[in-house]
Amino acid sequence: MKKMVRLSIAAALLVVTAAPALADGPVRVRTPEQEQASFEADRRDILAMAGNYKVRFDMRESTPWREGYTPIEPKISGGHESVRVIEDTGRVIRLQHLLVVSHEGKDHVIKHWRQDWEYEPAKVLVYSGPDSWTWEEVPERMRPGRWSQTVYQVDDSPRYGGWGQWTTEAGIRRWRSNWTWRPLARRDAVRGPVYDRYYAINRHQAFPGGWIHWQDNTKMGLFDGKLEPVVQEYVLNTYTKFYGYNAKAADDYWAATKGYWAAVRGEWDRIAAAKNGIRITEAAESGTVIASRLLEIAGEIQSGKVKEADAIRTARALMDQATRAAE
Repeated sequence: MKKMVRLSIAAALLVVTAAPALADGPVRVRTPEQEQASFEADRRDILAMAGNYKVRFDMRESTPWREGYTPIEPKISGGHESVRVIEDTGRVIRLQHLLVVSHEGKDHVIKHWRQDWEYEPAKVLVYSGPDSWTWEEVPERMRPGRWSQTVYQVDDSPRYGGWGQWTTEAGIRRWRSNWTWRPLARRDAVRGPVYDRYYAINRHQAFPGGWIHWQDNTKMGLFDGKLEPVVQEYVLNTYTKFYGYNAKAADDYWAATKGYWAAVRGEWDRIAAAKNGIRITEAAESGTVIASRLLEIAGEIQSGKVKEADAIRTARALMDQATRAAE
């Protein structure tokens, strides 16, 4: 029986990895007025994620899919995070997350993840295997009425992307992604696990005091050259509105470095277009091989050690040298 279950899981994986997994069917046909109302409601939900928050990260391995694997103990952490709208063109919204950490009486800002939302995208940059992100076309019939969400790492390199629809169920608005691949997170990488990537569904939902990001992660590993499931993980990140920390530190950091980071984002976009995706060596414990340096350069701009134009030139050279074209 166990052997049959393993074979069934392996067969299912062959199906889901052969083509992009769809999120339900096409959005039902709507009148122009209904379409506009839905679009505006979606935008409100996305923009409502901006603000100042106390964040709780709750990560729990649950069901083992591999015989002999014992799920690790839950990992719970938290902090203070400022989320800012850094671009809004109507159909594209970019939200930057900034952690504020207090240590020995001083506030330190850590540039955290970024989430980009695009309405009715033709393609999405997705994780496609170790050190590699490639363009995935969104089926044309699945584009109307849907948004993609692309998540970027601390140095603005890509992490994962997916697409889905905002819906209302049981009186609750939510966005749910299609199935998406993502690389190993630091919380797992430092343990040297038997898995090396996740296959996941993401949900974003508002609640009266903030919003939640819920993840259903199947942790996957290579065994005899084949990807197999190891364990299921449920992650609930809760963003609760909070004003009891120095959010001004986040805004001061962003004011000093936003021009530099805009140039870095633009360079990643150029590389992804010119090199048909992004291929760069990663150390899962720290991100891309140039992440630390790109963050250091931002700090040097804020402290006045380097001029922005010089910093941008240095960053662009690093990024071009560290990435490679599709084979």
